[in-house]
Amino acid sequence: MYRCFVLSFFCFVCFFEAQAQSYQQRIISHREKYKQEFLEDENSPLKKRDLKFLQFFEIDSVYKVVGDFSRIIDTLGFDMHTHSGVIKKYYVYGSVEFVLKNTPCKLFIYQSEKLKNKEGFEDYLFIPFTDPTNNVSSFGGGRYLDFRFSDIIHNQLTIDFNTSYNPYCAYKGGYACPIPPRENDLSISVEAGEMNFGKGL
Repeated sequence: MYRCFVLSFFCFVCFFEAQAQSYQQRIISHREKYKQEFLEDENSPLKKRDLKFLQFFEIDSVYKVVGDFSRIIDTLGFDMHTHSGVIKKYYVYGSVEFVLKNTPCKLFIYQSEKLKNKEGFEDYLFIPFTDPTNNVSSFGGGRYLDFRFSDIIHNQLTIDFNTSYNPYCAYKGGYACPIPPRENDLSISVEAGEMNFGKGL
């Protein structure tokens, strides 16, 4: 009986470690793809030589949470301010409530008027957010998370802050990067995802 218990426990530990390594690898692959996209975008603020200055928090699965999604029907939309002063129209698509490190949180999800009418991006959703790490270890203007309609399953949405990223404004001025609305200001520090750009620091 004891040997069976030990064997079962050992198998469980091995499975858990394999899952953890697999998750780490997925985030590493995600970040490599993220870097490559800078080189593929003709409007990118970064060149290949700049990519070594991109910095990220340590990967931590604690910052991957499942939240309860609530749909919001917004037919009017609203003006979202940007760092360049340009106004962009967005619609509130819904909200998601979750618990992060024992702290209840809520974020609103938006849909761009421009993208909802662009082929291939009709189902694109966007969560800009701020948190206490801004102007300390992460970009002062907040960070972003991207989703598609299909990511919402049975009124639940998985949020992985390890994939949160900086807007182009974190690297260079002149871009119309949306400023996260105050309603998306988190009270808890999110030490996950992209950090301050390292060049010149």
